[in-house]
Amino acid sequence: MTGPGSMSQAKRVAGVDGCPAGWIAVILDEGLSAQPQVLVTPRFADLLALQPRLEVLAVDMPIGLPDRIGPEGRGPERHVRPLLGMRQSSVFSVPSRAAVYCEDYREACRIAQETSEPPRKVSKQAFHLFPKIRELDKALAGDRQEPVFEVHPEVAFWRLNGGAPMSLPKKVKSRINPAGMDERRACLAAHGLEPAFLSQKPPRGAGADDFLDACVNAVMALRILAGGAEPFPKDFSCDSRGHRIAIWA
Repeated sequence: MTGPGSMSQAKRVAGVDGCPAGWIAVILDEGLSAQPQVLVTPRFADLLALQPRLEVLAVDMPIGLPDRIGPEGRGPERHVRPLLGMRQSSVFSVPSRAAVYCEDYREACRIAQETSEPPRKVSKQAFHLFPKIRELDKALAGDRQEPVFEVHPEVAFWRLNGGAPMSLPKKVKSRINPAGMDERRACLAAHGLEPAFLSQKPPRGAGADDFLDACVNAVMALRILAGGAEPFPKDFSCDSRGHRIAIWA
């Protein structure tokens, strides 16, 4: 309880990205009033259980999963790809819920074809995300989705960069591209994160790119908290479980 003359506690948000050890979260206070925190946890549900509670979790992972995929895809991917220029290959196509819940690649491709028009298979890159998409989907049962929003790091950088995509990739042939990482650190520093924080060694179980993605997702979480983010598409729908089918930036 807040006593007379005391200050109320600042609201906290998190930017979240998948990483080899599970999930990496960068936690920021509203107004950047305190030192950011970095946390790696094996389960997404652990982040939902944190106290004091997180007001917004902005996660780089598909959330809304349609039962069928139409000619133009799930929706969010189609709307954000044209914004990203050379970076648009970072946006993977997400198949139907039934395909996402397949643990065998060939079976996932078969189900994806049966539940899409025109029929489309699943990329290997997207298939490798399925375990985390399933985990997130299960963690958001009931009303637990309310504070969790789907974001995408390259769309977030596009937003912070004045509506222009990053000019350099984060990785080249699956290896970290130092110049691309520096470009992103400079963008984040311009939006209030300390260069020393951004240049730290990532925690065990997460890569340097995972850490920076979580950082930009955290800045997007602050934007969502302040009511300054918009969904792509604007007229988004929800899936059969009530999950929003939209990327926010």
